[in-house]
Amino acid sequence: MISKGDKNKARLKRHLRVRKKISGTTARPRLNIFRSSKHIYAQIIDDTQGVTIVSASTVDKGLSGEVKNGGNVESARKVGELVAKRALDKGIKQVVFDRGGYLYHGRVQALADAAREAGLEF
Repeated sequence: MISKGDKNKARLKRHLRVRKKISGTTARPRLNIFRSSKHIYAQIIDDTQGVTIVSASTVDKGLSGEVKNGGNVESARKVGELVAKRALDKGIKQVVFDRGGYLYHGRVQALADAAREAGLEF
C-alpha cells in the first residue's frame, strides 16, 4: 500500500520537474494550483518579482455562500471563474499554467477549463 506521504513526495518531484521549465514573468505570470482533499487554491504569481498578484480558493469569502463542499469539481469551476475574473480586473489576460504536479483531470482540469472560458489564455 502506498502511504499518503509517498504520494505527496512523488507529486512534489513531478512539481519540481515541471517548475524547472515553467516560470511566470511580468508579461505572462504563472497560474499555480494546490489541491487538498477538502479545498482547492489557485494563485497567479509573478516569479521575477516573487509576488502573488491574484488568488482565489474555496475558503474565500467571495465563494463561501456558493460552495458547500470545497473538494468537488463544481467548486473547482467556481474558483477558476473567480481567479480569471480577478486577473482580468488586474489587466492579466495571458498566463502560464502550472498544475502543481497533479494529473490534468478532475478538479484541476475543471479549474483550468473554467478559467479559459472566463477569458484567460494559456
